[in-house]
Amino acid sequence: MITINEQIVTFRKQLKSKLDTMRYEHSVSVSYTCIALAMRYGFSLEKAELAGLLHDCAKRYTDNELIARSQKHGLSLTESELKAPAVIHAKYGAWMARNKFGIQDEEILSAIQCHTTGKPGMGILDKILYIADYIEPRRDKASNLARMRYLAFQDLDQTMYEILAGTINYLKGKGGCIDPMTIQTFTWFEKLIQEKCSAAEAKGE
Repeated sequence: MITINEQIVTFRKQLKSKLDTMRYEHSVSVSYTCIALAMRYGFSLEKAELAGLLHDCAKRYTDNELIARSQKHGLSLTESELKAPAVIHAKYGAWMARNKFGIQDEEILSAIQCHTTGKPGMGILDKILYIADYIEPRRDKASNLARMRYLAFQDLDQTMYEILAGTINYLKGKGGCIDPMTIQTFTWFEKLIQEKCSAAEAKGE
């Protein structure tokens, strides 16, 4: 029976042959960042590594190819996704993870599917992958990276809230399309943070 380590090595070889060099390096870097966060929060290292490694497996395809392949395999696409197809690689990537790489674990598939927009009620692996994709060592564009890299190891929910807020403000500033799911996710975390603050105040913390 194949071990998880053997499976990961096989996946790396497959991804290296299909993705461009920087995308592959990014995927490996995200996988290790996921592992670090999983260590911090007591989550499965193997699941975290697999989610990070495979999260961009569909990035080998162009936007038009992603749309065509999603439709071919019966994946429903929203109007917003069709207007900003860059996010579709997450949905199709989850399909590939299940059908091409044999991943059956629903937590891993969920994390891959929501790593671009997030979703209300995100589980721990969903948050780990979303954040790892933002803070991995090869990222260098976002102005708040230093704070997010620190905060990620203190509080996943606060980190999600601040990354989402920054992302929405950035997209608004450049006139970009904001997927409604990103707005819904931000609103969910905003409410969660407010509830946490209220609970802490009630306890006198």
